[in-house]
Amino acid sequence: MTTWESLYAKRASRMRASEIRELLKLLDRPDVISFAGGIPDPELFPTESFQKAYEEILGGPEASRALQYGVSEGSLRLRMWIVAHMRELGVECAPENILITSGSQQALDYLGKLFLSPGDTALVQWPTYLGAVQAFNAYELQFDRLDPGTNRAAEDYARKADEFGGQVKFAYLSPDFANPTGLTVGLEDRRRILALAEKLSCAIVEDAPYESLRYDGEAVEPMLALDCQNSGGIENSRTLYCGSFSKSLSPGLRLGWICAASEVISRLVLIKQASDLNTPVLNQDAMARVAERDFATHTARTNRIYRARRDAMLEALEKHMPAECRWTRPEGGMFIWVELPTACDAAELLQSSVEKAKVAFVPGRAFHPDGSGANTMRLSFSCADERKIEEGVSRLARLIAETVTSRL
Repeated sequence: MTTWESLYAKRASRMRASEIRELLKLLDRPDVISFAGGIPDPELFPTESFQKAYEEILGGPEASRALQYGVSEGSLRLRMWIVAHMRELGVECAPENILITSGSQQALDYLGKLFLSPGDTALVQWPTYLGAVQAFNAYELQFDRLDPGTNRAAEDYARKADEFGGQVKFAYLSPDFANPTGLTVGLEDRRRILALAEKLSCAIVEDAPYESLRYDGEAVEPMLALDCQNSGGIENSRTLYCGSFSKSLSPGLRLGWICAASEVISRLVLIKQASDLNTPVLNQDAMARVAERDFATHTARTNRIYRARRDAMLEALEKHMPAECRWTRPEGGMFIWVELPTACDAAELLQSSVEKAKVAFVPGRAFHPDGSGANTMRLSFSCADERKIEEGVSRLARLIAETVTSRL
């Protein structure tokens, strides 16, 4: 028999299964109330709009082009919509500054491939998005904690990176309603991160899949917009903005984008050409039509529904959770982050929760690159209505209270 382990590249040993993807299997159990998957409610997809778009494309003269190979940069029509969208966010750019990717997850993998050499360092929020850790981990890096609220000097980051055998290549963050915490990075902290990146001469990866899901509060300018203001335009900026249609319109079409200086985009195009040639043209053309016609009205509708669900979860947590627990109060997105008493292990709690309380969530340890955070959990409110949220949080809170009492 072939001994496959002896043939794998060293980087393969750093690849780990996604706890979240495994937990999504629980969504198929009708007896479990799931707060696990950070996914949009499929009942809210603009199905009719997509159906109309595909019928228009496949029923007309554009069909042959839509079913053919496309340019690696992406459909010009879709990139033009993104250019207009980025302008609304305060970023002046051109189609040459946009690369269409198969979801923002592919964008993260490409950025890791482009920037990270073995021994390099990426600065990340703590906790941070598990998918980013997975995307970057294969490139044999180390993670260091990005915390703009501290007085940690740039020299300390650089020294630690040098001790590991590389340099700080980028700071990665999701500044709006982050996965998993739901928190937003404030304006002053965004400016501090930009200043830190300038001192370190590193890039910034701004992951913004939830940007359009704001329910209250004032919008904060994207890191890329602030960077362009400071540097004189996108061609001089160090920020790479990763956008996505997955949370706003449809995750199934697997469409995202990177907006950055054209020099970086041209390098990423080479990676795209070697990876999958191009993102499906048919999906891009359909998304362009739906975005042009329905993006604003659709996101306004879904935001009203998600806002009600967020409020229901916050009210249920306040009503039912033991006093020893703490949680975030997000202004948007899909997540609430819960901190349990230190004696509680959320991973151990999950098994009892699924079997006894019939409630699923994501243990928080997976979001910590150092394996800490055992007493934390992520709750998603996007796919449960208010009645299920009240019932699910009530069941989960009783189980947590029993666990806390048993360990006193």
